[in-house]
Amino acid sequence: MMKNQMGRIDYFELFRISLVLWRASKNVMRSTNYRYFWIAFCFFWACQTGDEQGAGQVVEVPSADTTEMNTVKDTLKKGEDIIQTMEENFKTDFDTLAQRLEEDGLVRLKDVDPSLIVDLRYSTPNNFTGMDVYGPFEEAYMQPEPARMLVRANEYLKKTHPDHTLYIYDAVRPRSVQRILWDTLDMPVEQKNNYVADPDLGSIHNFGAAVDLTIAGPDGQPIDMGTDFDYFGELAYPIHEERMLEEERLAREQVANRRLLRDVMTRAGFTTINSEWWHFNAMSRDEAAARYGIVE
Repeated sequence: MMKNQMGRIDYFELFRISLVLWRASKNVMRSTNYRYFWIAFCFFWACQTGDEQGAGQVVEVPSADTTEMNTVKDTLKKGEDIIQTMEENFKTDFDTLAQRLEEDGLVRLKDVDPSLIVDLRYSTPNNFTGMDVYGPFEEAYMQPEPARMLVRANEYLKKTHPDHTLYIYDAVRPRSVQRILWDTLDMPVEQKNNYVADPDLGSIHNFGAAVDLTIAGPDGQPIDMGTDFDYFGELAYPIHEERMLEEERLAREQVANRRLLRDVMTRAGFTTINSEWWHFNAMSRDEAAARYGIVE
């Protein structure tokens, strides 16, 4: 049992180590929906509170100045936030998510168009959170009508670029994952709303009516769009592309590639947003909420 110099349990250090262990094992935990980690964490924490003073007795906390105590409180608050996120994610069983989506009428995109390339970035650590937030869930699903729209967009693309295909980064997204993205993105709320929808309101992704994607070239790799997926800055803003060209921060080929993507997607009925070149909506959030249930 870890103690400080006064011989008492150092809860701040214990909790700091717990957070490090949580981050280090996040991919394993995600694949099991936190079950084993949550059980182990509760057992570990309970063991610490016993001390040799005896169960039911109050553990004396060493004195500390205001700065130290605030640091402890901040750390505990972060820990509480993490635990809340863990409990929310526990509600989503990713091992059976695909089955439940199909039972609810959503369709697997590779089933409606096998030529689509699916690379769910949130099912890998290669995203802005640095975490695999989908675990074993690695397939892209959408509601039937948006899926048909996506097939049409791919057909439009292949008419002018037969050796290209659409490359999917994300499609339906459970709201529990939306909350992880929201909590992880460290920026003021007014800026955060440009990139991640408030989970309390729900993202169009959460209804299966939005898609994040790019275009793959003949080699099956994404073509150059000037930024990667989940680049949060004005370089990814479609509305700033002309200025980015003038300032030579984007090349003409990169902007032409983005325009090709927008052309085929909007022809199929999708709409764009101002802050992400990769994001497309099949309908408004209000319409999606009226027509479909949210995926928790």
